[in-house]
Amino acid sequence: MAPIQWQPDRSDKDPSWPMPPMGTAIGRGLLGRCPSCGNCHLFNGFLRVRETCQGCGAPLGLARADDAPPYFTILLVGHLLVPAMFMVDRAWTPEIWVMTAIFVPLAAILSVGLLRPIKGGTVGLMMKLNMLKEHMDSV
Repeated sequence: MAPIQWQPDRSDKDPSWPMPPMGTAIGRGLLGRCPSCGNCHLFNGFLRVRETCQGCGAPLGLARADDAPPYFTILLVGHLLVPAMFMVDRAWTPEIWVMTAIFVPLAAILSVGLLRPIKGGTVGLMMKLNMLKEHMDSV
C-alpha cells in the first residue's frame, strides 16, 4: 500500500490576484505588506489580518495561520536565547536573579517583536501554497 501524501489544492492555477514567487510572497509578508502585490498593509491591527487587499483584491483573511506563528516564534526565540544563556553563564557565572532580570524581559521583547513579522511570513507562505480557508473546508 502506497503512503498517502497530502498536496494542496492546485485546481485554481490562475487566481484573480497576482501571486509572486514564494520568496517574494514570504518577504512581503515579513514586512507586513500584502504578499500578492506588496503595496498595501497586511494587518488591520497588531495581529488581525485584513479581509482583502485594497490594492489587488487578494483574500488575505482566508489564510488562517492560527497556531503556526506562535509556534515558530517560540521555536526561534528559544533557539536564540538558550545558547545565549549558556554563554553568559559560562563566561561570567552571574547570579540567578541577574540572569532572570536579563533574559525574561529579553524573551518577552523578542517574542512580541517577532510575532507579527512571522505571522505575515506565514500568511505569505499559505497564500503562495493556496492554503486558503475556502479550499481547506472542502478537504
